[in-house]
Amino acid sequence: MSAERVAITGKAAALLRTLREDHGQPLMFHQSGGCCDGSAPMCYTQGTFMTGPADVLLGELEPGTPEPVPVWISRAQFEYWSHTHITIDVTQGRGAGFSIEGPTGHRFIVRSRLFTDEEAAELSPVRTG
Repeated sequence: MSAERVAITGKAAALLRTLREDHGQPLMFHQSGGCCDGSAPMCYTQGTFMTGPADVLLGELEPGTPEPVPVWISRAQFEYWSHTHITIDVTQGRGAGFSIEGPTGHRFIVRSRLFTDEEAAELSPVRTG
């Protein structure tokens, strides 16, 4: 069994279920690299944000939506975060980016920790877009 690179809290999963129902389309995350969106996990309907060879798939979340929610990050950002487990959470407030949860009065955030040596040894290779 391999270690997971990304997880989600119960509160964030509940918000994803609501967003999936409200938008009627599968969702995805792209972990931002900063600038105007402040290194936040940005949530989009699939197909709104196009991934490509410069993006890395961290994993797929199972928040109770009809389909898994993929989590992507740019390859350059992944180089910095490759040793880090990411948990997507939610807090009150409005984010600065284009993420679809903005109008709900909540914003997705990242909580992170370093992988243990055992987890690092179990990591599977990543897939690019």
